Amino acid sequence: MTLWRGKNPLVLASQSRARQMLLTNAGIDFEAIPADIDERAVQQESHLTAPGEIAALLARKKSVFVSAKYPDRFVVGADQTLALGSRLFSKPAGRVQAAEQLRALAGGTHELHSAVAVARDGKILFTDVSIARMTMRKLSEADIDAYLDEAGEAVTSSVGAYQLESLGVHLFERIEGDHFTILGLPLLPLLGFLRSERLLGV
Repeated sequence: MTLWRGKNPLVLASQSRARQMLLTNAGIDFEAIPADIDERAVQQESHLTAPGEIAALLARKKSVFVSAKYPDRFVVGADQTLALGSRLFSKPAGRVQAAEQLRALAGGTHELHSAVAVARDGKILFTDVSIARMTMRKLSEADIDAYLDEAGEAVTSSVGAYQLESLGVHLFERIEGDHFTILGLPLLPLLGFLRSERLLGV
């Protein structure tokens, strides 16, 4: 059963399994068509430093890039940045970098800035940025090694070297923010926009 009322399925400009799962669970018909853009180049060229602004820019770029190729379709772009104070993190390249990130984050509170944008025919119709504050517990070197051993290659697929929906939950002692923001898609604001466009049955 689907709650989607659009003429064509929604387009998700992302290959993120977590984002795809959120839309599937919400009963929305969609096609996943990742945007082929150089995220780091876009970020550097923008000269932006605020994590929320960077996430919003990348979400918009992704949605516009894909929507230009699929006329008359609603295209969702999303992006997420992790900030510890003024320091921004990217996905770790391997186990050594993952361990370095965990050492930096352990015992402190960092922020996840998750942005979502919707475009149609190359024009932005909607943008939202939501924030979650994540407090990681203190971790010993043994804790970090044990976690990395169990998590394996998955640590390189997410900024901060963790996935909260999986083994990453063991790293935290407190979380402020909704689950959707943490998974990288501010779903409630997105659903509100889609509802305003009469694209949902509820």
